[in-house]
Amino acid sequence: MPGLLGFSDNPLVTRNDVVRASKALIAPLLPHFSPARARVRVPVSIGTHFDETAAQLEGFARPLFVVGALLHAGEPINDLLRPWVDGFSAGTDPDHPEYWGDIQDKDQRMVEAEMVAFGLLAAPREVLWDQFDERTKFNVAQWLRRLRGRDIHTSNWLWFRVMSSIALIKVCGVDHEELRAQMDTDLKQLDAMYLQDGWSSDGIWPDGDAVFATEVALFEETGKRNQRFWSRQADYYSGSFAIQFSQLLYVKFASDLDPARAAKYRQQARDFGSQFWRYFDYEGAAIPYGRSLTYRFACAGFFAALALAEVDGLPAPLSAPGALKGHLLRHLRWWAQRSSDIFRPDGTINIGWRYPNMFLSEDYNSPQSVYWALKSFVVVALAADKGFWTERETPYPEMSPGVCYLPAPRQMLCNHPDGNHHFLLNPSQYLTRPFKNATAKYCKFAYSSAFTFSLAVGNIVVSQIAPDNSLLLSRDGTETWATKTICTDAQIGIATVVGSATEELPLVSARWFPWANRQVSITTTLIPPSNRWPDWHLRVHRILVHEELKTLHTVEGGFAIHGHHRLDTRPLNAVAADELSHDRQVGAAEGVYQQGNGVVIFSSAGASGISAEPLVRDGASTTISAIKMEANTNLMAPRTLAPVIEHSFSHLAAGKEIVLVTKVFAISSQANGARRISGKTALKRWLDQPQAKYAVSSDSSPEVRGDHIQVTS
Repeated sequence: MPGLLGFSDNPLVTRNDVVRASKALIAPLLPHFSPARARVRVPVSIGTHFDETAAQLEGFARPLFVVGALLHAGEPINDLLRPWVDGFSAGTDPDHPEYWGDIQDKDQRMVEAEMVAFGLLAAPREVLWDQFDERTKFNVAQWLRRLRGRDIHTSNWLWFRVMSSIALIKVCGVDHEELRAQMDTDLKQLDAMYLQDGWSSDGIWPDGDAVFATEVALFEETGKRNQRFWSRQADYYSGSFAIQFSQLLYVKFASDLDPARAAKYRQQARDFGSQFWRYFDYEGAAIPYGRSLTYRFACAGFFAALALAEVDGLPAPLSAPGALKGHLLRHLRWWAQRSSDIFRPDGTINIGWRYPNMFLSEDYNSPQSVYWALKSFVVVALAADKGFWTERETPYPEMSPGVCYLPAPRQMLCNHPDGNHHFLLNPSQYLTRPFKNATAKYCKFAYSSAFTFSLAVGNIVVSQIAPDNSLLLSRDGTETWATKTICTDAQIGIATVVGSATEELPLVSARWFPWANRQVSITTTLIPPSNRWPDWHLRVHRILVHEELKTLHTVEGGFAIHGHHRLDTRPLNAVAADELSHDRQVGAAEGVYQQGNGVVIFSSAGASGISAEPLVRDGASTTISAIKMEANTNLMAPRTLAPVIEHSFSHLAAGKEIVLVTKVFAISSQANGARRISGKTALKRWLDQPQAKYAVSSDSSPEVRGDHIQVTS
């Protein structure tokens, strides 16, 4: 469909624009309300691990981020907003057929309680709470009280009980003393998740060495892997989806109850904001990373909550209200301009990223879950005379430097001004909890806002195992594959560009074991783009054999890219260099070019390639190709190709070391507002490949002449 009127055609510049978009997003839900207006069911049959009643509660609760914000700003209760006001009565009445249900241990209703609490806290008392009869007031308070003492996930979920407690105190009139002990316990657990620089993990961040030691002990005891789940992730739940967002709601609504903690959260928001903006490019595109990405434009929810909480003293580049507004509205505009495939025919939001995609979904995604995206619209609560709305939107800051390592999430953000690719390098985050496709969402070496990651949908055929930006290994003749999950903490080092101009680059590395018996260990080092080679990043894999291997096969991919011609839509075909050499504009050339140890794909989306340093040992072979990825596995494009390198080795004795040097090339035609790059053509940029010089224990490093990158660790 052509998108959603009021959102897809919206310039999203003024407050009136954002208000119009927020209303347009919730209006399609009106036909799907239950008779008593306590539930919403989008008419799509999708299962979740939780019950259908909770799923339909999502449809009522999640739009309260908009409804509550609009009421806060003085919007009258009209035909659009009325159902959300009326629904509280039946939803909290245990005797009504549309009762939401009692909150039990680790219940999805706990999640929705935060949105219910937000609606109560944000709406003026006389507009919402005072409209309830005494029975409804009692029922609402009793329903929220049922979170108390329940077993709850030690994660962002703790915030849902905290915010519910605040609503009980500030709106429902419950004595603070009744809830103080539970709140103190929850807040202490949440504060224990804090890492540094404003970042928190979604759960307690375990020590990397302790994880390895436990894994070894469990394997020796049981002979099995994955006997315990681990979480070392700092993703959008650390910021926009949950923790920072909820901390800022705490600042907004509970500063008088807990001024010291509110002051601490303000400072953490300042620290976090000084780094988080780098996850968005010049045009507002976010790097999709982690789970729950079907929440789409909730990625910018941190900026909306920061504005709502009116935190002062923000650091650059968020130091002015116009700068904060720019980061939020650029992201919303990016989505509005690319929203033709994110809505169903009835105007409700579908599950996916750029198009409907159930491979991306989680087992907690109902058709109503996607309205978590409305977190980015809480900013409509701000009155029109606030600086956020009155100040002129300021442009995106210049990326200087174009590479920045963030120690809390252990990620290196890259957006080199002489290239055009916005991405991150990811050495050591992982999640082994049983979320769908967690390895693809957390453990790849690189994630891009332009060339998004692909999801695994099989375990044998290379095109189905999502090899993009991953190294996969097989020791059984490609019958099964293993890749990086649990690894050591990131280690920081320096690489040096040697040539006409010397440049030092940060590098990050981590050690990992593809198999539980530790037959092989791998240390992967990631090296970001440089001034000399702004379109390339390098990966050096040191593979150490601990027990003899009869065979070893590896597959490693670059970035998956749209792989069809723009005019006839057929798959891209092989081309010769002279068919590409005159195309200076990135995105004009189309075709697959292969030469020597590398292959590059040129398409309307840009260029994506991969190249390998020649192997220096006998008994090894290398195959390089552009593979057609399984359809609908990539978040951005449903039909993609990926450049892939495959190595095969035989008869590897214990103590043998292999070094794989992989060079990854990418230029986007769309990133950073389709920024033009000057100078050499895309083909010449591809042909001008970096060389790496490194030391190995068992083989000599290849001879290097001319400009190169010296890898010292």
